[in-house]
Amino acid sequence: MELIETFFNWDILIRSFPILMRGLGNTIMLGVASILLGTFCGLLLCLVRLYAPRPIQLLAIGYIDIFRALPILVLLILIYYALPFIGIRLNSFVSALWALSMVLAAFTAEVCRAGIQNVPAGQFEAAATLGMPFWMSMRKIILPQAIKVIIPPLTSNSIAVFKDTALASVVAMPDLLKQAQDTQALMANPTPLIGAAIIYLVLLWPLVRIVGYLEGRNQRLYAR
Repeated sequence: MELIETFFNWDILIRSFPILMRGLGNTIMLGVASILLGTFCGLLLCLVRLYAPRPIQLLAIGYIDIFRALPILVLLILIYYALPFIGIRLNSFVSALWALSMVLAAFTAEVCRAGIQNVPAGQFEAAATLGMPFWMSMRKIILPQAIKVIIPPLTSNSIAVFKDTALASVVAMPDLLKQAQDTQALMANPTPLIGAAIIYLVLLWPLVRIVGYLEGRNQRLYAR
């Protein structure tokens, strides 16, 4: 009973629920914005990586390698605490948005590169034979085929971004984890943290199952 009273206190969970919901709203807003920005920038970075002049390609490769290796927490701390020393001050939401998006863009670029390179070379040649401009052939022929390959890893990366939004609590952004931590301190009970964990599970578990379904479907398609 002492374990339940300490970690699964129903009265405290009910009292903390409205506060956790406010934090969940901030978490969803940060996660969605980071995914949209990171995916868009990642696709552009991929195209630069594949088709830009060689010196620019090397810059893109360097960016991808660095930000795939750099921990998001370190990048977030640098953006929030170091940039003010050179006169750039960002609030906690924008700092977290840029940190998550910059790392997601690097991973998205590699995923998109693998998807585009998986398209048979004959498709590129056919588009060139028809006289289609590069952007039109990419939009109408190449990307629709590549998207079938890249959706599962992109979805998996999106789940990782939603989980990594919890790092925003380090810079005092009132996300779900930060609200749970503050409520825990206010009520002197860890139940709000358990509540936050349950909310994360309810939010992300369906996405995990979607990734599994998409991966299974792709395997069946390639097995035919």
